Amino acid sequence: MDQRLTFITLGVKELRVMKDFYQNKFGWDVHKETEGIAFFRLNGIILALYPVDDLAADANIPLSGEGWKRFSFSINFRSEAEVDQRIEELKSKGVKIIKAPQKVFWGGYSAYVEDAEFNLWELAFNPFLEMDEDGNVQGHQ
Repeated sequence: MDQRLTFITLGVKELRVMKDFYQNKFGWDVHKETEGIAFFRLNGIILALYPVDDLAADANIPLSGEGWKRFSFSINFRSEAEVDQRIEELKSKGVKIIKAPQKVFWGGYSAYVEDAEFNLWELAFNPFLEMDEDGNVQGHQ
């Protein structure tokens, strides 16, 4: 699998408070915002703030899941087929698949896996994300 990171998603308790922190304390500009999620474009990756209960539900895990740290990493690919291929490769290596690949409410396609210390990795196809040939984030519609 490519050695890259596309999104870091923080599961937050108070979206408004956290968005305000990053805007007014760090001085970061909101790249995009829709109801229930805010995106900050960093140097080649996206930081997403997302309600923690929604993040747990999206990953199909209990909010109080063992060892879960309230964030996830995301690696984005260029197609649904590529997500499926990577999940099959990981499954064959004994990686725990938390959520099988499926279409998601925001218009993309994703799956979740767990590493040896319960960190969540989302493998996704996001049709709204512009990436260069190396998989670096160029834009986000």
